[in-house]
Amino acid sequence: MAINQNHVSEELNGVKCAIVEKNVSAERASFLKQLLTFNKYIVEIAISPPPKTAVPVPAKEGEAVQSAPALPETFTVGVTDMMFNPINAIFGRLLHTPDGHVVTLAYWYQRDKLSHDEIPYYNEKKHP
Repeated sequence: MAINQNHVSEELNGVKCAIVEKNVSAERASFLKQLLTFNKYIVEIAISPPPKTAVPVPAKEGEAVQSAPALPETFTVGVTDMMFNPINAIFGRLLHTPDGHVVTLAYWYQRDKLSHDEIPYYNEKKHP
């Protein structure tokens, strides 16, 4: 475990990795894998463990037993470069898109389809 939360590491698929994001959808994991692989990182994706739940209260007489709703399958994305930090990579302008632009915060979070690296993040329009 890291001393602080800036460099979180775990073992994914038997490989020690710096964690990029946890509990992401399959689509988000695919986007991150394509982007990070293009930037020459070795990406590991593993299924996230289910969240811990409280102990169920036994049903009283005459009440129907309620089953827990099915949880969506989520993934943990990591890279084998233990020095990788997504915040440092984005704001340090270290990542690039396949079309040659620098990855912006809006592009990273998939709010924009294209990276507008000519607009500083503090001047970008706020998204709802």
